[in-house]
Amino acid sequence: MADRFRIALAQISPRLADVQENLGLYEKAVAGAAEAGAGLVVFPELSLTGYHLKDEVPAVAARLDGKVVAALRELSRRVPLVAGLVEESSDHRFFNSAIWLAAGEIVAVHRKVYLPTYGMFDESRYFARGHSLRAFDAVPMRAGLVVCEDFWHPSAVQILALDGAGIVICPSSSPARGLGQGAERDDNAHTWEVLLEAMARSFGLFVVHVNRVGYEDGVGFWGGSSVIDPNGQTVAKAPCYETALTIAEIDPAEVRRRRLAVPVLRDEDIDLTIRELERVRREQR
Repeated sequence: MADRFRIALAQISPRLADVQENLGLYEKAVAGAAEAGAGLVVFPELSLTGYHLKDEVPAVAARLDGKVVAALRELSRRVPLVAGLVEESSDHRFFNSAIWLAAGEIVAVHRKVYLPTYGMFDESRYFARGHSLRAFDAVPMRAGLVVCEDFWHPSAVQILALDGAGIVICPSSSPARGLGQGAERDDNAHTWEVLLEAMARSFGLFVVHVNRVGYEDGVGFWGGSSVIDPNGQTVAKAPCYETALTIAEIDPAEVRRRRLAVPVLRDEDIDLTIRELERVRREQR
């Protein structure tokens, strides 16, 4: 296991459909993260483009072999980073993607699997759906990526944990909802806090959640980015409703300690899970 490790939570307010302006925000956050001695800086979901893109999706999309990602590669030579952007595939599909880059190389790409289509959300109209959840080797430990709604499906985190992830990174663009008079945070923020703690404790891993702030089309985003340790304790917490660069210091050895004390993953019966899920699928047809 590595020594203690610093992660920078880049809680920014991107400008809608302005990739160059948002690259400037990335550059500023990377500079701040480097100054703080961070080994990774994480940006929110779609923070390179803004969220409510609608028909602007093709105009702001980036190819993995294109100029925008090349700029991110260069930034990652200073500090490894997780970026949120619209990815255009070689067959011209568009994905809500999170990309982990380090030392000028792409380490991993996650295409959002669960595209919300309720309330204010209509992502499946504009994005193609991802079809994989894979952990990968990274610094400071084997890791997994999910994007916002993915995290609301416990099976996604479970798959990554069983695939060896000791840390799950979750960029999001979560809107503020249900803010009562005099409340410190809105109802959506509280629900996220409960969910983050539960997933971290259940699977014995670190959870890094980086949410955006600002307004688009009259919708506000609540921020409140955080890092939760494998015991469900908050390591670092960014303020709600304002931009911030928050530094969290984690001890990767906490994963081992938690999993020794509570060996849930050791005792997981994968064959049972697969068998019963296949039964459920047959019976639902």
